[in-house]
Order: sequence, then C-alpha cells, then structure tokens
Amino acid sequence: MDGSVLVECEPVETSLYRLYRGFFDLAERNRRWSLRDDIPWDQTNRSLNPAVATVVESFCAVEMYLPDYVGRAMSGFRSSRAQTWFYANWGYEESKHSLALGDWLLRSGMRSEAQMADLADEVFTHEWVPPLDSPVGMLAYAMVQELATAMYYRNLHRRLAEMGGDPALSRLLVLLRIDEQTHHRFFLETIKIHLRHDRDGTLQQLHQVLHHFAMPALHLLADSRQREAVIRSLHLFDERTYFHEVYQKVLTDLGVNRGDLRRCAA
Repeated sequence: MDGSVLVECEPVETSLYRLYRGFFDLAERNRRWSLRDDIPWDQTNRSLNPAVATVVESFCAVEMYLPDYVGRAMSGFRSSRAQTWFYANWGYEESKHSLALGDWLLRSGMRSEAQMADLADEVFTHEWVPPLDSPVGMLAYAMVQELATAMYYRNLHRRLAEMGGDPALSRLLVLLRIDEQTHHRFFLETIKIHLRHDRDGTLQQLHQVLHHFAMPALHLLADSRQREAVIRSLHLFDERTYFHEVYQKVLTDLGVNRGDLRRCAA
C-alpha cells in the first residue's frame, strides 16, 4: 500500500497531529522573530500619513480580540490535542502581532499611551462571537481570514514606499505577513484533511465562508465605518483583490472548483 493511501485511511486526529508537529518544528527552526531585536525601531518615520496609523490601529484592535478567538477555539477543539496545541502557538504569535503594531503606533508618535489604553478598553467592552457554529466551518473561516490579512499587510507594505517609507513598519509588515501566510497554510491543510474524510460536508462549510466572508471584529468598534473608509482610500483590499487573490487561490490550492461549491450548496 503506498503512502498516499495510508494518509487517506488514517484517522483525522493522526493527520492533524502530524501537520501540527511540522508547523511547530518549522516555526522553531526558521520563523520565530524577536519583537525587541528584529525590527529597526530607531528608523520609525514620525511623519507618515495619519491614514497609515488608522489602518495599523485597526489591525491592532482586531488582534486584541485574541481572548475570544483562542477561548472559543480551545473550547470547540477541546478533544483534539493537535488543534489545541496549534491554537496555543497561534495565540502566542498573534499576541506578538498586537504588541508589535501597538509599539509602532507609540514609537511613531501617532498614538499616546492613553489612546492605546482607551482602545483596549473599547475592545474588551465587546465580545467577539464566531460567525459559524461548525468547527470545520471556523477552520475554513480562519483559512480565508489569514490569507486576507496577509494581503492587507502586503498591500500596506507596498503603499509605504509611496508615502515616504518607514523601515521599522516595513520590516514589521514583512514579518507579520510571513506569519499570516504560514497560519493560512496550516488551516488550508486541515481543510484538505477534512475534505478527504467528509467532502460534501466540508464543501458546504467552505461555500458558506467564501460567499459571506468578512474580516473579524472590526465592526465591533464604534468608529468602524470611518476605519473601513480609510482602508478603502488606501486601496489595500477590495472585492477584486478578494476574488482573485483569496477566493480563487483557495479553490485552486484545495483542488476544488466553483461547480463543486454550487452542487454542495444546492
């Protein structure tokens, strides 16, 4: 019996745990970075367009909902060592993202300590509720959300050069994008595993996510509409970007076509 057949037949948890160990080993060997040492904080640009600070602050706020993300995931996947151990690592990395984005806002002079404290207070006033009840659906949602976030960071990185540059923020965005793409790849592989074991059920969840996707938590902020308008003004992400660089890429990487989604949705 060849290896592909063995993987096809092995239990879901066995496949997931092998995937998690590969993720962990690679992160330990190649991807861990230091908030203190790996970003040139002394090269922060204190005269950037304030719109950049609004975008950075918005993503910092989204990251601050980490207790809700991790708490819900840990509860939903309590019986899976692979998933809970992964979310422990994911939570550590995402908390570092929030710290780094907040540090840039302070070091750039775009926000004060008091303003950042107010932001945290606002975030913790509201609880994020998952958009789906299905655990597999939430894995599909995370897969799409991580890729979309990576696209935001990539496009903001590109815009910085047009605005006078900021070596500190540029380096930070590169590190964040690498992390987000790696998270996306992990979730993509988990969906592949679930497709092997329950193709129709997984495709139904995938259809729901891809056709109703929205970034998490931003709508919970009081000034969410103004923040979204600033993001649009910088041309960081739009429907075209979503369709070509998220929707179609996910389908291609999963080996799924739109006809498969329509059939299962029907």
